Amino acid sequence: MSTVIGFDFGKQRTGIAIGNTMTGIATPHTVIQSKNNKPDWDKITKLFNEWRPEQIVVGVPYHLDGKSSEMTEVALRFARQIEGRYNLAVHTINEQLSSREAEQRLKQSRQQGRNKKITKEDIDKLAAAIILESWFQVQT
Repeated sequence: MSTVIGFDFGKQRTGIAIGNTMTGIATPHTVIQSKNNKPDWDKITKLFNEWRPEQIVVGVPYHLDGKSSEMTEVALRFARQIEGRYNLAVHTINEQLSSREAEQRLKQSRQQGRNKKITKEDIDKLAAAIILESWFQVQT
């Protein structure tokens, strides 16, 4: 069993989920705000020190037709930076529509009695969990 951290990278915020390879389940964990349009490496390092992941998964957005976008390149750069900084295996997966799916799931749970307002941070954390669970599924 190994701990895996999943990232839904964004220029302003990055959603983070924690999972493990044995259960294949990911849990939304936190959101880290960017500083001057750059990842907050201090907070990411704290997260790595706390969870001691053995693998990293970064969601990479592509257009519906499979073509790259500006954010595709930004997310891939983030993945390379993590690999270089922490010397860990970094996997990427197409995260197409993960935020939309996260928002739909949150709206459904709200209709079932969850009264809390849905925030962008809630969506980002859950999107990271969806990205990580998608990666777990392709690993089996």
